[in-house]
Amino acid sequence: MDIVDSSVVLGKEAELYHKLSNGRMKCTACARLCEIPEGKIGLCGIRGVTDGKLWLYSYGRVIAGQIDPIEKKPVTHYMPSSAIYSIATTGCNWLCKYCQNYDISQRRKIEGTEMSPEQVALNAVNYGAQGIAYTYNEPSVFMEFAKDCGIEAHKKGIFNIFVSNGYDTPESVNMMNDFLDCITIDFKGSGNKEFVRRYIGIPDAEPIFQTIKEIKTKTKIHVEITDLIVPQIGDDLDDARKLCKFVYNELGPDTPIHFLRFHPDYKMMEFDMTPIITLEKHHQIAKKEGLEYAYLGNTPGHKFEHTYCPKCKAVAVERYGFSITSWSLDNKNSCKSCGFHIPIVGSPKNIKQNLFQLRK
Repeated sequence: MDIVDSSVVLGKEAELYHKLSNGRMKCTACARLCEIPEGKIGLCGIRGVTDGKLWLYSYGRVIAGQIDPIEKKPVTHYMPSSAIYSIATTGCNWLCKYCQNYDISQRRKIEGTEMSPEQVALNAVNYGAQGIAYTYNEPSVFMEFAKDCGIEAHKKGIFNIFVSNGYDTPESVNMMNDFLDCITIDFKGSGNKEFVRRYIGIPDAEPIFQTIKEIKTKTKIHVEITDLIVPQIGDDLDDARKLCKFVYNELGPDTPIHFLRFHPDYKMMEFDMTPIITLEKHHQIAKKEGLEYAYLGNTPGHKFEHTYCPKCKAVAVERYGFSITSWSLDNKNSCKSCGFHIPIVGSPKNIKQNLFQLRK
Protein backbone atom coordinates (compact mmCIF):
# COMPACT_ATOMS: atom_id res chain seq x y z
CA MET A 1 0.00 0.00 0.00
CA ASP A 2 1.33 3.45 -0.93
CA ILE A 3 1.73 6.21 1.60
CA VAL A 4 -0.55 9.14 0.84
CA ASP A 5 2.28 11.69 0.73
CA SER A 6 5.77 10.27 1.15
CA SER A 7 7.26 13.78 1.19
CA VAL A 8 5.71 14.43 4.59
CA VAL A 9 6.80 12.25 7.49
CA LEU A 10 4.06 11.98 10.08
CA GLY A 11 4.28 10.50 13.55
CA LYS A 12 7.46 9.07 14.99
CA GLU A 13 10.03 6.42 14.12
CA ALA A 14 8.90 3.02 15.37
CA GLU A 15 10.89 0.84 17.72
CA LEU A 16 9.45 -2.55 16.84
CA TYR A 17 11.25 -3.33 13.57
CA HIS A 18 14.58 -4.29 12.04
CA LYS A 19 16.18 -3.97 8.64
CA LEU A 20 16.42 -7.01 6.36
CA SER A 21 19.27 -7.82 3.99
CA ASN A 22 17.05 -7.03 1.00
CA GLY A 23 16.55 -3.47 2.25
CA ARG A 24 13.02 -3.96 3.50
CA MET A 25 11.96 -3.19 7.06
CA LYS A 26 10.44 -6.07 9.02
CA CYS A 27 7.79 -4.81 11.42
CA THR A 28 7.60 -6.82 14.67
CA ALA A 29 4.63 -5.06 16.26
CA CYS A 30 2.29 -7.91 15.38
CA ALA A 31 2.36 -11.48 14.12
CA ARG A 32 1.83 -10.44 10.49
CA LEU A 33 5.52 -9.47 10.48
CA CYS A 34 5.08 -7.30 7.41
CA GLU A 35 8.23 -6.81 5.31
CA ILE A 36 7.81 -3.30 3.99
CA PRO A 37 9.81 -1.66 1.18
CA GLU A 38 10.61 2.03 0.87
CA GLY A 39 7.56 4.22 0.31
CA LYS A 40 5.07 1.53 1.27
CA ILE A 41 2.90 0.86 4.30
CA GLY A 42 1.88 -2.31 6.15
CA LEU A 43 -1.55 -3.93 6.17
CA CYS A 44 -2.46 -2.00 9.32
CA GLY A 45 -2.32 1.24 7.36
CA ILE A 46 -0.35 3.17 9.97
CA ARG A 47 3.18 1.68 9.97
CA GLY A 48 5.32 2.29 6.90
CA VAL A 49 8.79 3.05 5.54
CA THR A 50 10.21 6.48 4.72
CA ASP A 51 13.90 7.27 4.29
CA GLY A 52 14.98 3.77 5.25
CA LYS A 53 13.16 3.79 8.58
CA LEU A 54 9.88 2.31 9.82
CA TRP A 55 7.51 4.96 11.09
CA LEU A 56 4.39 4.84 13.21
CA TYR A 57 2.49 7.46 11.24
CA SER A 58 -0.43 7.57 13.67
CA TYR A 59 1.80 8.44 16.64
CA GLY A 60 0.09 11.27 18.50
CA ARG A 61 -3.13 11.10 16.43
CA VAL A 62 -6.11 10.10 18.57
CA ILE A 63 -9.17 9.31 16.43
CA ALA A 64 -11.48 8.47 19.36
CA GLY A 65 -11.54 9.19 23.06
CA GLN A 66 -14.31 8.75 25.61
CA ILE A 67 -15.01 7.65 29.17
CA ASP A 68 -16.21 4.07 29.67
CA PRO A 69 -16.76 1.82 32.67
CA ILE A 70 -14.05 -0.82 32.88
CA GLU A 71 -16.73 -3.52 32.73
CA LYS A 72 -17.40 -2.51 29.11
CA LYS A 73 -13.98 -3.77 27.97
CA PRO A 74 -15.02 -6.37 29.37
CA VAL A 75 -12.89 -6.58 32.52
CA THR A 76 -14.46 -7.79 35.75
CA HIS A 77 -11.54 -8.83 37.96
CA TYR A 78 -9.36 -5.72 37.76
CA MET A 79 -10.21 -2.41 39.44
CA PRO A 80 -13.99 -2.91 39.27
CA SER A 81 -16.27 0.04 38.46
CA SER A 82 -13.31 2.22 37.49
CA ALA A 83 -13.82 5.00 34.98
CA ILE A 84 -11.64 4.41 31.93
CA TYR A 85 -10.42 6.90 29.33
CA SER A 86 -10.63 4.87 26.11
CA ILE A 87 -8.52 5.97 23.14
CA ALA A 88 -7.68 4.69 19.66
CA THR A 89 -5.84 5.56 16.47
CA THR A 90 -6.88 4.57 12.98
CA GLY A 91 -5.77 1.27 11.45
CA CYS A 92 -5.74 -2.38 12.48
CA ASN A 93 -3.90 -5.61 11.76
CA TRP A 94 -7.13 -7.60 11.35
CA LEU A 95 -9.84 -7.33 8.69
CA CYS A 96 -12.84 -8.45 10.73
CA LYS A 97 -16.02 -8.51 8.67
CA TYR A 98 -18.17 -8.00 11.79
CA CYS A 99 -16.17 -5.12 13.33
CA GLN A 100 -18.40 -2.68 15.21
CA ASN A 101 -15.58 -0.10 15.10
CA TYR A 102 -14.88 -0.50 11.37
CA ASP A 103 -15.01 3.26 10.75
CA ILE A 104 -11.92 3.52 12.98
CA SER A 105 -10.11 0.22 12.58
CA GLN A 106 -10.55 -0.16 8.82
CA ARG A 107 -9.80 3.46 8.01
CA ARG A 108 -6.51 3.53 6.11
CA LYS A 109 -5.85 7.21 6.67
CA ILE A 110 -3.80 8.98 9.32
CA GLU A 111 -6.47 11.06 11.01
CA GLY A 112 -7.34 12.23 14.49
CA THR A 113 -6.67 14.95 17.02
CA GLU A 114 -2.99 15.68 17.64
CA MET A 115 -2.23 14.73 21.21
CA SER A 116 1.02 14.08 23.05
CA PRO A 117 1.37 11.24 25.57
CA GLU A 118 1.44 13.86 28.32
CA GLN A 119 -1.85 15.31 27.04
CA VAL A 120 -3.45 11.85 26.91
CA ALA A 121 -2.53 11.21 30.55
CA LEU A 122 -3.69 14.69 31.57
CA ASN A 123 -7.00 14.16 29.81
CA ALA A 124 -7.51 10.99 31.82
CA VAL A 125 -6.88 12.92 35.03
CA ASN A 126 -9.18 15.78 34.02
CA TYR A 127 -11.98 13.36 33.14
CA GLY A 128 -11.65 11.68 36.54
CA ALA A 129 -10.55 8.37 35.03
CA GLN A 130 -8.62 5.79 37.03
CA GLY A 131 -7.28 4.04 33.93
CA ILE A 132 -6.59 4.37 30.21
CA ALA A 133 -7.77 1.71 27.75
CA TYR A 134 -6.16 1.36 24.35
CA THR A 135 -9.08 -0.01 22.38
CA TYR A 136 -11.49 0.27 19.41
CA ASN A 137 -8.65 -0.74 17.08
CA GLU A 138 -5.81 -3.17 17.83
CA PRO A 139 -3.44 -1.32 20.20
CA SER A 140 -0.39 -3.39 19.27
CA VAL A 141 -0.17 -1.59 15.93
CA PHE A 142 0.31 1.73 17.75
CA MET A 143 2.36 0.14 20.51
CA GLU A 144 5.05 2.82 20.75
CA PHE A 145 2.46 5.56 21.25
CA ALA A 146 0.58 3.43 23.78
CA LYS A 147 3.81 2.81 25.66
CA ASP A 148 4.66 6.49 25.92
CA CYS A 149 1.10 7.31 27.01
CA GLY A 150 1.20 4.45 29.53
CA ILE A 151 4.44 5.63 31.09
CA GLU A 152 2.98 9.12 31.51
CA ALA A 153 -0.19 7.59 32.96
CA HIS A 154 1.77 5.69 35.60
CA LYS A 155 3.40 8.96 36.68
CA LYS A 156 -0.09 10.20 37.51
CA GLY A 157 -1.20 7.01 39.27
CA ILE A 158 -3.31 5.82 36.33
CA PHE A 159 -3.29 2.21 35.15
CA ASN A 160 -3.27 0.92 31.56
CA ILE A 161 -5.43 -1.67 29.77
CA PHE A 162 -5.21 -3.23 26.32
CA VAL A 163 -8.33 -4.51 24.61
CA SER A 164 -6.41 -6.70 22.20
CA ASN A 165 -6.74 -9.49 19.66
CA GLY A 166 -3.50 -10.95 21.02
CA TYR A 167 -1.98 -11.30 17.54
CA ASP A 168 1.40 -10.25 18.86
CA THR A 169 5.10 -11.10 18.92
CA PRO A 170 7.63 -11.67 21.72
CA GLU A 171 8.97 -8.19 20.95
CA SER A 172 5.61 -6.52 21.41
CA VAL A 173 4.90 -8.47 24.61
CA ASN A 174 8.27 -7.34 25.92
CA MET A 175 7.25 -3.72 25.30
CA MET A 176 3.90 -4.28 27.03
CA ASN A 177 5.84 -5.16 30.15
CA ASP A 178 7.14 -1.57 30.29
CA PHE A 179 3.73 -0.06 31.03
CA LEU A 180 0.75 -2.41 30.76
CA ASP A 181 -1.23 -3.50 33.85
CA CYS A 182 -4.14 -5.44 32.36
CA ILE A 183 -5.09 -7.01 29.04
CA THR A 184 -8.26 -8.60 27.78
CA ILE A 185 -7.53 -10.86 24.82
CA ASP A 186 -10.44 -11.25 22.43
CA PHE A 187 -10.82 -14.56 20.66
CA LYS A 188 -13.34 -14.73 17.83
CA GLY A 189 -15.24 -17.93 17.17
CA SER A 190 -13.07 -19.65 19.82
CA GLY A 191 -10.09 -19.36 17.46
CA ASN A 192 -11.50 -21.79 14.86
CA LYS A 193 -9.10 -21.88 11.91
CA GLU A 194 -11.72 -21.66 9.17
CA PHE A 195 -13.48 -18.83 10.96
CA VAL A 196 -10.39 -16.65 11.44
CA ARG A 197 -9.29 -17.22 7.84
CA ARG A 198 -12.63 -16.29 6.29
CA TYR A 199 -13.88 -13.56 8.60
CA ILE A 200 -10.67 -12.04 10.03
CA GLY A 201 -8.06 -12.53 7.33
CA ILE A 202 -5.34 -14.33 9.28
CA PRO A 203 -3.94 -17.85 8.62
CA ASP A 204 -4.73 -19.20 12.10
CA ALA A 205 -4.98 -18.25 15.77
CA GLU A 206 -1.71 -19.85 16.89
CA PRO A 207 0.09 -16.50 17.53
CA ILE A 208 -2.66 -15.59 20.00
CA PHE A 209 -2.01 -18.72 22.05
CA GLN A 210 1.72 -17.98 21.98
CA THR A 211 1.10 -14.41 23.10
CA ILE A 212 -0.87 -15.66 26.10
CA LYS A 213 1.99 -17.96 27.05
CA GLU A 214 4.48 -15.10 26.70
CA ILE A 215 2.40 -12.78 28.87
CA LYS A 216 1.90 -15.46 31.52
CA THR A 217 5.55 -16.47 31.79
CA LYS A 218 7.30 -13.14 31.24
CA THR A 219 5.04 -10.46 32.73
CA LYS A 220 2.78 -9.71 35.67
CA ILE A 221 0.00 -8.31 33.50
CA HIS A 222 -3.52 -9.23 34.61
CA VAL A 223 -5.19 -11.29 31.87
CA GLU A 224 -8.85 -11.86 31.04
CA ILE A 225 -10.13 -13.79 28.03
CA THR A 226 -13.12 -13.00 25.83
CA ASP A 227 -14.64 -15.08 23.05
CA LEU A 228 -17.05 -13.59 20.53
CA ILE A 229 -19.60 -16.29 19.68
CA VAL A 230 -20.99 -15.83 16.16
CA PRO A 231 -24.06 -17.96 15.40
CA GLN A 232 -23.81 -20.70 12.78
CA ILE A 233 -20.19 -20.00 11.80
CA GLY A 234 -18.34 -19.40 15.07
CA ASP A 235 -20.22 -21.22 17.80
CA ASP A 236 -18.75 -24.74 17.71
CA LEU A 237 -18.76 -26.23 21.20
CA ASP A 238 -15.70 -28.40 20.59
CA ASP A 239 -13.71 -25.28 19.70
CA ALA A 240 -14.93 -23.63 22.89
CA ARG A 241 -13.89 -26.70 24.88
CA LYS A 242 -10.37 -26.60 23.41
CA LEU A 243 -10.07 -22.91 24.24
CA CYS A 244 -11.27 -23.45 27.81
CA LYS A 245 -8.80 -26.30 28.29
CA PHE A 246 -6.00 -24.04 27.07
CA VAL A 247 -7.01 -21.23 29.42
CA TYR A 248 -7.24 -23.65 32.34
CA ASN A 249 -3.87 -25.24 31.63
CA GLU A 250 -1.91 -22.10 30.76
CA LEU A 251 -3.52 -19.37 32.86
CA GLY A 252 -5.24 -21.29 35.65
CA PRO A 253 -8.81 -21.93 36.85
CA ASP A 254 -9.29 -18.46 38.31
CA THR A 255 -8.85 -16.71 34.94
CA PRO A 256 -12.04 -14.87 33.92
CA ILE A 257 -13.50 -15.86 30.55
CA HIS A 258 -16.26 -13.88 28.87
CA PHE A 259 -18.50 -15.26 26.11
CA LEU A 260 -19.81 -12.31 24.13
CA ARG A 261 -23.05 -12.07 22.23
CA PHE A 262 -22.61 -11.20 18.56
CA HIS A 263 -24.74 -8.55 16.93
CA PRO A 264 -24.84 -7.90 13.16
CA ASP A 265 -22.55 -5.14 11.92
CA TYR A 266 -20.35 -3.98 9.02
CA LYS A 267 -20.19 -6.75 6.38
CA MET A 268 -22.10 -9.36 8.39
CA MET A 269 -25.57 -7.88 8.59
CA GLU A 270 -27.20 -11.10 7.39
CA PHE A 271 -26.51 -12.92 10.67
CA ASP A 272 -28.76 -12.89 13.72
CA MET A 273 -27.69 -12.09 17.25
CA THR A 274 -26.28 -15.05 19.13
CA PRO A 275 -29.05 -17.04 20.85
CA ILE A 276 -28.81 -16.84 24.62
CA ILE A 277 -29.01 -20.63 24.88
CA THR A 278 -25.85 -20.89 22.73
CA LEU A 279 -23.97 -18.63 25.13
CA GLU A 280 -25.26 -20.62 28.09
CA LYS A 281 -23.90 -23.82 26.54
CA HIS A 282 -20.49 -22.17 26.22
CA HIS A 283 -20.68 -21.08 29.84
CA GLN A 284 -21.50 -24.65 30.84
CA ILE A 285 -18.44 -25.95 28.98
CA ALA A 286 -16.18 -23.44 30.71
CA LYS A 287 -17.43 -24.56 34.10
CA LYS A 288 -17.06 -28.25 33.20
CA GLU A 289 -13.47 -27.61 32.18
CA GLY A 290 -12.75 -26.13 35.60
CA LEU A 291 -12.85 -22.38 34.92
CA GLU A 292 -14.32 -20.83 38.03
CA TYR A 293 -15.24 -17.41 36.67
CA ALA A 294 -17.17 -17.60 33.41
CA TYR A 295 -19.33 -14.71 32.24
CA LEU A 296 -21.75 -13.81 29.48
CA GLY A 297 -21.35 -10.43 27.80
CA ASN A 298 -23.77 -8.16 25.92
CA THR A 299 -26.59 -9.83 27.85
CA PRO A 300 -27.75 -7.26 30.45
CA GLY A 301 -29.80 -8.83 33.22
CA HIS A 302 -28.53 -12.39 32.72
CA LYS A 303 -27.53 -14.30 35.86
CA PHE A 304 -24.14 -15.15 34.35
CA GLU A 305 -23.10 -11.50 34.47
CA HIS A 306 -22.55 -12.04 38.21
CA THR A 307 -19.48 -13.34 40.03
CA TYR A 308 -20.31 -16.44 42.08
CA CYS A 309 -18.22 -17.76 44.92
CA PRO A 310 -16.72 -21.08 43.77
CA LYS A 311 -17.00 -22.50 47.28
CA CYS A 312 -20.46 -21.60 48.59
CA LYS A 313 -22.05 -20.51 45.26
CA ALA A 314 -23.32 -17.23 46.73
CA VAL A 315 -23.43 -14.15 44.51
CA ALA A 316 -20.23 -12.33 45.41
CA VAL A 317 -20.60 -9.48 42.91
CA GLU A 318 -23.93 -8.69 41.30
CA ARG A 319 -23.99 -6.79 38.00
CA TYR A 320 -26.42 -5.37 35.52
CA GLY A 321 -24.79 -4.58 32.20
CA PHE A 322 -21.74 -2.44 32.96
CA SER A 323 -22.82 -1.60 36.51
CA ILE A 324 -22.13 -3.28 39.85
CA THR A 325 -25.37 -3.45 41.82
CA SER A 326 -24.11 -5.24 44.95
CA TRP A 327 -20.75 -6.17 46.43
CA SER A 328 -20.66 -9.07 48.89
CA LEU A 329 -16.91 -9.18 49.47
CA ASP A 330 -14.99 -7.97 52.51
CA ASN A 331 -12.04 -5.57 52.43
CA LYS A 332 -9.75 -8.41 51.33
CA ASN A 333 -12.12 -9.44 48.52
CA SER A 334 -13.18 -12.60 50.32
CA CYS A 335 -16.73 -13.90 50.14
CA LYS A 336 -18.78 -12.57 53.05
CA SER A 337 -20.77 -15.80 53.16
CA CYS A 338 -17.92 -18.29 53.54
CA GLY A 339 -14.61 -16.40 53.53
CA PHE A 340 -13.32 -17.79 50.19
CA HIS A 341 -10.95 -15.36 48.49
CA ILE A 342 -12.10 -14.07 45.09
CA PRO A 343 -9.12 -13.05 42.90
CA ILE A 344 -10.30 -9.55 42.02
CA VAL A 345 -7.68 -6.80 41.97
CA GLY A 346 -8.98 -3.74 43.78
CA SER A 347 -12.50 -2.88 44.90
CA PRO A 348 -15.02 -0.25 43.82
CA LYS A 349 -14.93 3.06 45.64
CA ASN A 350 -18.65 3.65 45.32
CA ILE A 351 -20.93 0.69 44.66
CA LYS A 352 -23.98 2.88 44.17
CA GLN A 353 -22.37 4.94 41.40
CA ASN A 354 -23.82 3.85 38.07
CA LEU A 355 -21.03 4.54 35.62
CA PHE A 356 -23.07 3.33 32.69
CA GLN A 357 -25.70 5.99 33.36
CA LEU A 358 -23.00 8.62 33.86
CA ARG A 359 -21.50 7.71 30.50
CA LYS A 360 -24.88 8.16 28.82
